[in-house]
Amino acid sequence: MAEKKTQVAKETATEKEPNRVKVLYKETVVPALIKKFGYKNVNQVPKLVKITINSGLGDVKDNGKSIQLAQEELRQISGQKPVLTVAKKSVANFKIREGQNVGMKVTLRGTRMYEFFDKFVSIALPRVRDFRGVSTKSFDGRGNYAMGVKEQLIFPEITYDQVEKIRGFDICFTTTANTDEEARELLRALGMPFANK
Repeated sequence: MAEKKTQVAKETATEKEPNRVKVLYKETVVPALIKKFGYKNVNQVPKLVKITINSGLGDVKDNGKSIQLAQEELRQISGQKPVLTVAKKSVANFKIREGQNVGMKVTLRGTRMYEFFDKFVSIALPRVRDFRGVSTKSFDGRGNYAMGVKEQLIFPEITYDQVEKIRGFDICFTTTANTDEEARELLRALGMPFANK
């Protein structure tokens, strides 16, 4: 019983430790955005709501073992178990049957979202070959930003020797910003390395 209590105490202590990106947002980003856009209220300042990671299974959709390996890789990268997505209807040309596993996704919120964002911009992106910044053209008009990653090897959790196949995935950053300009400034202030175009 005493062991359980100490374990719970340890877990809550680590949870209370503030995340670097969250602290940066509260102390630096909020005042900067208020100054730039002239918000009347702190609640008007755009913030990061969630990060969604999607990956298509493609050629391994019929292979149970490969699906499990792909799921495990995405779990290591995101820190959360991915959910398998199934086909809504059958498409003969793509050899897809209704109800078949065709992809997987993870939705990160709160502390895990900030931790993933921090790891992504400070560790993973600099490991991309010939990296010159991410595109500024991938906003959707409503303040959300989407980008693709060509290989999972840029993440430090993935060991090259254990990779069965190089897989890419899409990452979508959902914000409360009303315009693309506000979202761009928010992500740039949080550390997203946009290309200077």
